[in-house]
Amino acid sequence: MSYQEDRSSWFAGQGLWEHIPAEDWRNWTWQLKNRITRVEQLEDLMELTPEEKQGCYFANKKLALAITPYFFNLVDTEDPHCPIRRQVIPRVEEMTTSPEEMLDPCGEDGNMPVPGLVHRYPDRVLFLVTDRCAAYCRYCTRSRLVSNSQGYDFHPEFEQGLRYIESHPEIRDVLLSGGDPLLLADRKLDYLLGRLRAIPHLEFIRIGSRIPVFLPQRITPELGDIFDRHGPIWMSIHVNHPKECTLELKEACDRLAKAGVPLGNQSVLLKGVNDDAGIMKSLVHRLLRMRVRPYYLYQCDLITGSSHLRVDPRKGLEIIESLRGHTTGYAIPQFVVDAPGGGGKVPLNPEYVKKITDEELVVRNFAGKEYRYPLKAGVGQLSQQDKADLVEAQYID
Repeated sequence: MSYQEDRSSWFAGQGLWEHIPAEDWRNWTWQLKNRITRVEQLEDLMELTPEEKQGCYFANKKLALAITPYFFNLVDTEDPHCPIRRQVIPRVEEMTTSPEEMLDPCGEDGNMPVPGLVHRYPDRVLFLVTDRCAAYCRYCTRSRLVSNSQGYDFHPEFEQGLRYIESHPEIRDVLLSGGDPLLLADRKLDYLLGRLRAIPHLEFIRIGSRIPVFLPQRITPELGDIFDRHGPIWMSIHVNHPKECTLELKEACDRLAKAGVPLGNQSVLLKGVNDDAGIMKSLVHRLLRMRVRPYYLYQCDLITGSSHLRVDPRKGLEIIESLRGHTTGYAIPQFVVDAPGGGGKVPLNPEYVKKITDEELVVRNFAGKEYRYPLKAGVGQLSQQDKADLVEAQYID
């Protein structure tokens, strides 16, 4: 069913926590300290399905359970199919590993010259700076690493990573990820960004974060000052469904934009969450209204225990085609698959090229009509009127 957007207001408020003083609610450290991390806490707030309850008991062996009070307010506790609920509440299906699934589906571990630094592409690196998140997505590509439930024992090595980047002048772009880099204290983040900005050959610093979505209270004026001082810092946030586009997220994005942070969004195509053209259209429109450019739509990675959330990529192509020509180009993300085993991002596009020869390019548009673009230049002649105009303008004799 398509998501019908309520244009009158976006959700804002304390919901189940309305008895908490507002100054506590708006404090990001209070949100972290009061996360829901145990099945008993969940059962006090909602009735779990048998599949969810079993998943919660298994969670600490795969990927920890953690949901901020703010984000839990978006869960429909009466609807087992709620798209927010499916993203953050464990399910028994996570216990099943299909033959095609992998602990490290993107092949990151095989491309780490130093711990926590992935160097796959010639000119850029992925710098994993923490193993913690404010909340844990049940389809997390790095579930082997984050929350340390699987004994991966990841310890970021800042100095080793920084020295590697400093000694490789071909690196012009670094992406900070993890875990979530915005969980680092202001002092540590300020130091890290300062060190990176001081590297002469480094042109582009990016952050991948779901903190604005899970914990918008973290986007403080002090954090904005850090980004402004070391900017431009580019940021990709991670929103999957229009219900996540709350007033608090909008305000957080406004603060980031005013600090000079260009914002993009990365969504993951998920079954029962956003595998619907109407939902995706509503999402990308809301993102643009928050100054966030839809950037990527990912085919869900082949992480272990994710088969219940993965969607046939043909559905993703159908969604992209439903957007093309029916909304602004700014609203259309690039649909990609991270090629299993470390092949990197590969774009997936609907087929618009019907034929291409030495003579012509034949394409179809969003409405299915064909058009021809000639490729071989013909020998044409000026009309008599055109020739007269050029003579008068003294362009030709």
